[in-house]
Amino acid sequence: MGFTGFPDEAFEFFAGLAEDNSKAYWEANRATYESTVKGPLQALLDEFEPEFGTGKIFRIHRDVRFSKDKSPYKTQQGAHAAGGCYLQLDADGLMVAGGMYGPSSEQIARYRAAVDEEKSGQALVTIVGTLRAEGFEIAGEMLKTRPRGVPEDHPRLELLRHRSLYAHQGWPADPWMRDGPQVLDRVRSAWRKLTPIVEWGTEHMGGNEQLS
Repeated sequence: MGFTGFPDEAFEFFAGLAEDNSKAYWEANRATYESTVKGPLQALLDEFEPEFGTGKIFRIHRDVRFSKDKSPYKTQQGAHAAGGCYLQLDADGLMVAGGMYGPSSEQIARYRAAVDEEKSGQALVTIVGTLRAEGFEIAGEMLKTRPRGVPEDHPRLELLRHRSLYAHQGWPADPWMRDGPQVLDRVRSAWRKLTPIVEWGTEHMGGNEQLS
């Protein structure tokens, strides 16, 4: 069965989970999660597979072994395509993202070298500028000061301060999300716009870890 949209119950499920993050709530609403969140999300990823590659839905169970927060479940459902673009559903609506997440120390070093180099660095400046103009927010972990050895007047100092870099855009849980073709069109368009930043990261950093 093809993707037919996200019903209101999907967002209501996450609103309830945020209020009662317990095994009891999960067990009582698991069927709702499977039919209104996981099922439609898998159908969406399947629709996109020919263009963006095989998709993966992340686990909704949290790894609490090293966390002070022992809440057992995530209050959002994330997924990504093999190409690197990301999608997230929660009580507030839908969010898409793409970029370089959680890189290793070696990848950060390669990132900074590529940003420092004129051709590849300017290419990233252009990509980020285009995404901002298209309504995406640019985010990621940043150093409070410039990296060691980088001059204060470096033309790409802001990008060099990033330890991770990604663009994202979201939409509230409005009625149009029940319309499968409209959701597919919006997400497809956004992922196509995000592809350049994902590909830049893959080319210059050797791939990246995914949001989860």
